[in-house]
Amino acid sequence: MKTVIPILQMIVALGLLNVWLLRFNQSTAYRGGQARSMVEEFTAYGLPGWFTYVVGTLKVGGALCLIAGIWFHSLVSPATLVIGILMVGALAMHMKIGDSFKKSVPALFMLTFCIIIYWGLIP
Repeated sequence: MKTVIPILQMIVALGLLNVWLLRFNQSTAYRGGQARSMVEEFTAYGLPGWFTYVVGTLKVGGALCLIAGIWFHSLVSPATLVIGILMVGALAMHMKIGDSFKKSVPALFMLTFCIIIYWGLIP
């Protein structure tokens, strides 16, 4: 289990950094509603545009903490909690607007990985 946790940390971190830094203004099959960018996706959920940047800051910060957490273990628990809560919110938003299950799969995987990471930290 000790080897799996850092691998999952990197998967979650790199996945978040990919979505929020590289694909922020790109259309993907997983965007909510008919959105073609992150800001459009938050608008589809009925959220204000500025909230996109609050969530993005938390997710990118959490991702960086997961990477740094490989060396500084005290960062991992709070990062997984924040990211996990945000993933629950993402799932709720997809359900709110009636998205297909497929669009919720990335958030579901990220939430599952965060739970596994968190539980793996418990002695």
